[in-house]
Amino acid sequence: MFDALTGKLSTIFDGLTGRGALSEKDVNEALREIRVALLEADVALSVVKKFIDDVRPLAVGENVIRSIKPGQLVVKIVYDALVDVLGGDEEPERLKIDSPPAVIMMAGLQGSGKTTTTGKIAKRLKETERKKVLVASLDTRRPAAMEQLRVLAGQAGVDALPIVEGQLPPDIARRALQAAKLGGYVVLMLDTAGRTSLDEQMMNEAAEIASIAKPQETLLVADALTGQDAVETARRFHERLPLTGLVLTRMDGDGRGGAALSMRAVTGLPIRFLGSGEKLDGLDVFDARRVAGRILGQGDIVALVERAKADIDQAEAERMAKKMAKGQFDLDDLAGQLRQMQKLGGLGGMMDLMPGVQKAKAQMAAANINDKMLQRQEAIILSMTPNERKKPDILAASRKRRIAAGAGVDVAEVNKVLKMHRTMADMMKKVGKGGMKGLAGALGGMMGGGGPAGPGPQVNQAALRNLQNMGGPGAPKLPGMGGGGLPGLGGSGLPGLGGGDKKK
Repeated sequence: MFDALTGKLSTIFDGLTGRGALSEKDVNEALREIRVALLEADVALSVVKKFIDDVRPLAVGENVIRSIKPGQLVVKIVYDALVDVLGGDEEPERLKIDSPPAVIMMAGLQGSGKTTTTGKIAKRLKETERKKVLVASLDTRRPAAMEQLRVLAGQAGVDALPIVEGQLPPDIARRALQAAKLGGYVVLMLDTAGRTSLDEQMMNEAAEIASIAKPQETLLVADALTGQDAVETARRFHERLPLTGLVLTRMDGDGRGGAALSMRAVTGLPIRFLGSGEKLDGLDVFDARRVAGRILGQGDIVALVERAKADIDQAEAERMAKKMAKGQFDLDDLAGQLRQMQKLGGLGGMMDLMPGVQKAKAQMAAANINDKMLQRQEAIILSMTPNERKKPDILAASRKRRIAAGAGVDVAEVNKVLKMHRTMADMMKKVGKGGMKGLAGALGGMMGGGGPAGPGPQVNQAALRNLQNMGGPGAPKLPGMGGGGLPGLGGSGLPGLGGGDKKK
């Protein structure tokens, strides 16, 4: 969602950090460009004005102009101001669930993703905080709304209140409270009905349910793609129904991100969660520092690590680490790494969270390097026999033709996968011989210095060209990210970006 804004800010900061000294005129010009970029990202005008007014006196001060690296100091000032706009530097606030059964009431307009978000939060409370959760649908108007929540509850591994046809929402709320008390549930989540727009009947019903359930948390679910409409909806909801927090959904969409940047400043309410996709694990705790880092192209390594911990099989990771220690890496291992990358969100999802790769990401998109490439490469490997995957050296021309036909690709594609495997296998051997020192030698100059928004890996352009020629998935490295990398991801890079084609 923040790609367009990140790209514009990166261009502005490139112009600042590339200079040895900055004048007040340079800084003012950069601030004008930042103001335009924020307005184009659909950030509320009042928020943009306050943001620029807060940044200007710090950015044009003596400390910046006389600094050894004035451009980076300006970036730091902008980062701090972004953190303030998004909610401050404090740790994310936890949901209040201290007196069982703690009621969490979900509100929002129809189509905002309220029911799916209810399932996501329930799953998170059960798995992360080990709470016994009961969910209940109070949406008697939308067709199959109750059945949808029942199905989601089953997927999340939590209980759903049995459906009683013809019961009114206030009566369902009373029955849910009674069931939560009798069943010993720690958390009761109430999914209220939505409308296509705010109306008096909807707000009166929500207020009645709140008076019955006395929720400890009332969360408004808002669609981030609606931009400033989402901000206005939150403001109007809060006037009628005291809210305790916000959840922004569809953060993986192609909107401009203005809602996320404006919501806290306009409504005064904290953003609790960010939702993406329909899968129940597509929910992240909102952290202003991490979101500001992503906007400035610094990535979000913490989120990547959390995703890796949740999605990667620990036993498989340990098996892979032992093989790497011996310098072993066959085509089964490569297929496993391709699957792990897809679990972590694919190339696009991973690169969104990695620092300093915005330019490489744009180049990869232009070169048509995407997640379908990962799936095609896995299909090629799965078209081989177990013996061929263990011993790729036996793959003669006739075997390659059979594999290509089985995967529905050309023989040239098979050769690209084999070349990528050789590159990575060579790197694994160096890791096995020299440990982290061997890994550093194998990576060579793959990862360079930091970008304008702070230190972070940059993809080597020669390696990116090599990747495009190979047709492999590209991004900053990852064959298995073991020692020192993400858990269960082996070495330290993405398949296809290995530094194995260096001339001796």
